[in-house]
Amino acid sequence: MALAGNPYDGHTLATVIPDMQRIIGSETQRILADAGYRGHNAPQSHMLRVFTAGQKRRVTPAIKRQMRRRSAAEPVIGQIKSEHRMGRNYLAHAQGGAINAILAAAGYNFSLLLTWLKQFLWLLIAALHIRPKQLTA
Repeated sequence: MALAGNPYDGHTLATVIPDMQRIIGSETQRILADAGYRGHNAPQSHMLRVFTAGQKRRVTPAIKRQMRRRSAAEPVIGQIKSEHRMGRNYLAHAQGGAINAILAAAGYNFSLLLTWLKQFLWLLIAALHIRPKQLTA
C-alpha cells in the first residue's frame, strides 16, 4: 500500500492492518517488523503482537525462525531499490508510488525469469553437444 508523504514506519500500522487482513482473509495475530516499528500505533482492537528486529523478550524459537526468514527478504528489497530505481519515486502522487513499486517488482521478476531461461538454454546446449560413446565390438 502506498502511503502519501513520508510517514514514520510505526505510525502506518493502523491504516495497513485492516487492509492486510481484508486481503489475506484472516485475522493477524503477530507482525514481524523492522526496528522502526517500535512504539507502533497498532489498534488494541486487533489484539496482535508486533515483534521488531533486535527484540529479546518474549521471542520464542518459532518467532526467531520466522524473523530469520523475514530478514532473508531484506537483500531483495535492497537490490530492487538499487537496480530498479526504487531509491527515489519519479512518478507523482500516491498512485505513482504504487505504480513504481509494481513496475519494480515486475522488473525484478522478469530478471529472475531471464536468468532461469539463460541457465536452461545452457543446459540444453550442453545436452545436445554430448554425444554417446559408440559401441565397439
